[in-house]
Amino acid sequence: MGIFSVGISGLNAAQVGILTTSHNIANASTAGYNKQEIVQSTNIPMYTGAGFQGQGTNVSTVKRIYDQFLSRQVLSAEAGAKEMESYAAQIAQIDNLLADPNAGLSPAMAAFFKGVQEVAANPSSIPSRQSMLSQTQSLVARFQSLDQRLTEIRDGSNAQIGSHVTNINTFSTQLAEVNQRIIMAKATSAVHAPNDLLDQRDQMLKDLNQIVRVSTVEQSDGSFNVFFGNGQPLVVGIQSYQLQAVGASDDPERTVVAITGVGGTALTLPDSQITGGFLGGLMSFRNSSLDPAQNALGAIAMTLAQNFNDQHKLGMDLTGAAGQNYFNMGAPAVFANALPALPAGTISVVYDTANINRLTSSDYKLGFDGANYNLTRIDTGAVTQYAALPQSVDGMTIDAGTWAPVAGDSFKIQPARLGARNISLAFSDARMIAAAAPIRTGSPLTNTGTATISSGTVNALVPPAVLDVNLRNTVTITFNVDNTVVPAVTTYDVTDAVNGALAAAQPYTAGANITYNGWTTQVSGNPATGDIFTVSVNSNGVSDNRNAMLLGAFQTANTMIGSATSAATASYQGAYSQIVSSVGSKANEVNAIGDAQQGLVENATAALQQVSGVNLDEEAANLLRYQQAYQASAKILATASKVFDEILALGR
Repeated sequence: MGIFSVGISGLNAAQVGILTTSHNIANASTAGYNKQEIVQSTNIPMYTGAGFQGQGTNVSTVKRIYDQFLSRQVLSAEAGAKEMESYAAQIAQIDNLLADPNAGLSPAMAAFFKGVQEVAANPSSIPSRQSMLSQTQSLVARFQSLDQRLTEIRDGSNAQIGSHVTNINTFSTQLAEVNQRIIMAKATSAVHAPNDLLDQRDQMLKDLNQIVRVSTVEQSDGSFNVFFGNGQPLVVGIQSYQLQAVGASDDPERTVVAITGVGGTALTLPDSQITGGFLGGLMSFRNSSLDPAQNALGAIAMTLAQNFNDQHKLGMDLTGAAGQNYFNMGAPAVFANALPALPAGTISVVYDTANINRLTSSDYKLGFDGANYNLTRIDTGAVTQYAALPQSVDGMTIDAGTWAPVAGDSFKIQPARLGARNISLAFSDARMIAAAAPIRTGSPLTNTGTATISSGTVNALVPPAVLDVNLRNTVTITFNVDNTVVPAVTTYDVTDAVNGALAAAQPYTAGANITYNGWTTQVSGNPATGDIFTVSVNSNGVSDNRNAMLLGAFQTANTMIGSATSAATASYQGAYSQIVSSVGSKANEVNAIGDAQQGLVENATAALQQVSGVNLDEEAANLLRYQQAYQASAKILATASKVFDEILALGR
């Protein structure tokens, strides 16, 4: 009987070996499969008078060849690689959009200022004025089309976030189910591992980790608890937790991730906690590239509109009327935060027209702590505290409006987000372009001195209605030279034709500013007693181009990116170039990091495959080995049978 038992044990072991090898070969291309090996050991020997005799072999278990350390390396590298892959795919869209030499803002802006220069060259030409309006419409359309495309990209990101959240929920549900099956399998046998179930679970974790970075903790019953973010649970044992894609409490146009809490309450998670994988890449792209780019584009639109409006209102149109706003402008976007409770009333936020160059590409959060107002700049996290409102900061003025503040209230402010969307041309009548200056200076031929007067400029220090009235009052500047003293003393009197004397015996300094009624001029040279100069309304100034020249000068003037401690440092084109450069640099950075991460994935995967992967050559050799072992064990049985037959024959 002993030889039969040994032969049968050999047959059984070889059969399990052949089955395991066949299983490896069949699953060589199965994603997430780890090769399996039999663990074979000898049976307990039997003691005889001749010593311990072997009793054959047995298969202790089928072992899964798995390296947890290498597997975690692969998961970590893949989460980073997929994040950069997602980021790169998104940022490539805005990089191509903004840097396009034809579809970008630069050609439209250049054409717009070319139209302004044509009016400056031919201020009385209606075709030139129509051309300027046409180029303005093209510039406005370019701002709006760029903003619309960025909004479409934002909507696409929101949709992808929702899709990824749905996939995460699917995986978390499936992982909980597999956990339950593994727990039941482990309960059936504490010694043998359910290898294929473990592979299936690891592959699910791998797929989930490509969407969002996760971590796992193995439990004593064989289940895995799965977490993401700062320890938020996705799976705990056989319980899965569901995520939701919801509108942000302070911005309904922004999709965020929330976890379903007790009673079905959605608890919103900060974007900063969503890292790794496709979802982390979308969050990083939106916060670090899309928001700043769209805000910066809006800031250019609003700064251009405000600068142009301010100067245009200081000019005179073809009919002799004072200039009006050239562009229509929107207002900063304000959203009340519904958490912890919707504030009572709303705040008022307008552009600080005198400091429009201080607009930034950041959003802001205004909160009330019960005693003070706290304004947080979202991109840097810098907080400024105010005891009262209104306050002017970064190109905007914030007023409490109808808000009755309660501790915990907050508002989100987007000063420039809608700027490019809201800009539009304020009129369509070409005659309303204020190309002329509303004043003219002059002097009679009877002056005997050598003094001359400049053409004068109009100031923006007086309300437009008052300025318009004052500029139509002819002002006379009369000089008096007292030669009885050495050196001679020169003074001048200023008289308004409507309101009489404005000033008397003012000391004269050649080239110094003389400012009244909202205008400024300079007199240079040596006036004689009785010399007079006049500043009057520019009647019939159809060929005057002085205001158009000032409008055209904005093309190269530094009007943007200023601060409370520094003047503007960039022109419109310079500011746009900074957007293009920033997006392009970030795109290159993301691609470089992505390539490096992909290299880590390939190296880690290769190392894991060396340990756990199925090598078909090796399995073919194993198949032959187990086949020969099976045949040898069968030969043992055949020999034992023959011996047994011989013994029986002796007994007959």
